[in-house]
Amino acid sequence: MKILKYIGITLLILGSLFAAAYFIKTNNKSVISYETKTPFITSIENKTVVTGKVIPEDEVEIKPQIQGIIETIFVEEGDLVNTGDLLAKIKVVPNEQNLNSAKGRLENAKIVLKNSEVEYNRNKDLFEKGIISKRDFENVKLQYDQAIQNVENSTADLQIIRLGSAGGAASANTNIRATVPGTVLEIPVEEGFQVIASNSFNAGTTIATIADLNKMIFEGKVDEAEVGKLTVGMPLEVNLGAIEDQSLAAKLKFIAPKGNEEQGAVQFIIEADLFLNDSIFIRAGYSANASLVLERKDSIMAIPESILQFDRETEKPYVEIEIGDQKFERKDIEVGISDGINVEILSGLTLEDKIKVWNKTEPLKKGDENTETRNR
Repeated sequence: MKILKYIGITLLILGSLFAAAYFIKTNNKSVISYETKTPFITSIENKTVVTGKVIPEDEVEIKPQIQGIIETIFVEEGDLVNTGDLLAKIKVVPNEQNLNSAKGRLENAKIVLKNSEVEYNRNKDLFEKGIISKRDFENVKLQYDQAIQNVENSTADLQIIRLGSAGGAASANTNIRATVPGTVLEIPVEEGFQVIASNSFNAGTTIATIADLNKMIFEGKVDEAEVGKLTVGMPLEVNLGAIEDQSLAAKLKFIAPKGNEEQGAVQFIIEADLFLNDSIFIRAGYSANASLVLERKDSIMAIPESILQFDRETEKPYVEIEIGDQKFERKDIEVGISDGINVEILSGLTLEDKIKVWNKTEPLKKGDENTETRNR
């Protein structure tokens, strides 16, 4: 009997201890204490970043006036040239069919000239003896003069096919010269390359590209949602990908009147004049990012955007303000511009309001069935 009594007392004690431990465990959960923040006065800029590149304002492609083969190139990429400087020389390679036709036309013109000369001399003697009239003699002389002119024209045509031009103009056509001053950006041909002349049906082969690197512009693309906020003359800050910790000032000078659809979004081309300085050498084609201030407001009331909440149904913004010790109530507000960190408060709050930092989290305990962090 005493053993059963001891066992009963032991079970009673163990049960009491288990109940006390369970009560302590279930009532020992920590209570979240939310922090609060108050509105403040600041300045907010609404910026956009445009990706693009730096290019010369004007690039001139030098093309030949005749067809042939590059005989000599006198410059290299990066050289500075002036108007009229010799860039390359072309060796004319005539077309055999055209050459043969030109030779035939010249020989035929010489035959006609020889016959006209004989006829002219005979009629000249008859005119001097008074046998034929002056009018008949002048008709014969006209035919003779035309025959001389045809020989000269055929000779010039043959020379053009052989040398590229007639007379003293040969050097002007076979010698490719710079038409503008600047830097040689690109020479896409080499000695021995065959080139085609620029004409009404063909753009021709580019011998060299020349541009003035002292006149550079930024070219980028802006989304249709932001292009309406841009105006010509706006300042830009351009950062070059190839040059760290350096930025250049620029001024917007062009906004494309028509956009192009790219990957489902309409993009508009913009151009801005760069203000260069002597400490930075800018190469054509540098990638760059330009920052534009779309809107700026100074001395406005704002709060951190991270504590802003949105109604699930109306999607209107609101916050929770403290009305007592860790007691909060919802307050609908109206917001203005945002820079991604702070947002402007147009109405609904005062500088004395304490706003709950709603996204404070409580770490989960082991064994909790809820696998997500509790958020309020």
